[in-house]
Amino acid sequence: MSELLRKPAGNGGKVHDITIENAKGPKSSDWGYVGFGLYRLKAGETVSEQTGALEVILVMVEGKASISAGGKDFGEQGERMNVFEQLPPHSVYVPSSADWSATATTDCTIGVCTAPGKGGHEARVLPVPEKVTRGKGANTRYIFPIAMEETDVADSLLVTEVFTPSGNWSSYPPHRHDEDNFPDMTYLEETYYHRLNPDQGYGHQRVFTEDGSLDETISMNSHDVVLVPRGHHPCGAPYGYEMYYLNVMAGPMRNWRFKNHPDHDWIAQRDAG
Repeated sequence: MSELLRKPAGNGGKVHDITIENAKGPKSSDWGYVGFGLYRLKAGETVSEQTGALEVILVMVEGKASISAGGKDFGEQGERMNVFEQLPPHSVYVPSSADWSATATTDCTIGVCTAPGKGGHEARVLPVPEKVTRGKGANTRYIFPIAMEETDVADSLLVTEVFTPSGNWSSYPPHRHDEDNFPDMTYLEETYYHRLNPDQGYGHQRVFTEDGSLDETISMNSHDVVLVPRGHHPCGAPYGYEMYYLNVMAGPMRNWRFKNHPDHDWIAQRDAG
């Protein structure tokens, strides 16, 4: 199994706990910014964490929970009971040197997106994003930009959700953001938390560099996480299965600048015309 593929540890509780430290490996040795956790809770269960040096964005993937953070009570958060309803996500920002807790008011799934914090923002409920359509034809997908650079809501984190229809491609044409060379490109590590509908489905993601030093083709199932330390990273949803993923990105700058693979950039140029 690829070291870039992380399987969930069971069906309940904290099923993912990807940290800056344990994300490192032979193919991701420079990993230093992104972390991702995932809780799958039954109604009535409570979890809590300290943020330490990290900032956190809690994403209610599905279900509802009462959330407190940084000494503030934000009440019940969440609307969609199944992620594939494609209702807008509810999210809460938690700064570094703070704590947060969540009590599930229904069965729920909570994404815990982390990156180095700088103390520049207070705990708060984030604005509910509007759905955006991206791509054309079999490249069409639907985006909820939870915390992208257009909104000053975090110190380091860039977080977004993507829904890819059955048979379509996403994060496509292949693109990379692995050089600290603003404004042409920014260095951003990335995680993909995947879901498939129906749940027994699967998808494919390729993570590869132009020089061939990294080239992994990964088959992922619902609740799997794929790490993208560098290189291009397109993914495809087989016919019959919708794909969802929650992206977490972070790096030296909170800007998303990327370049398409030179062999495949013609697709983007054609679609832009």
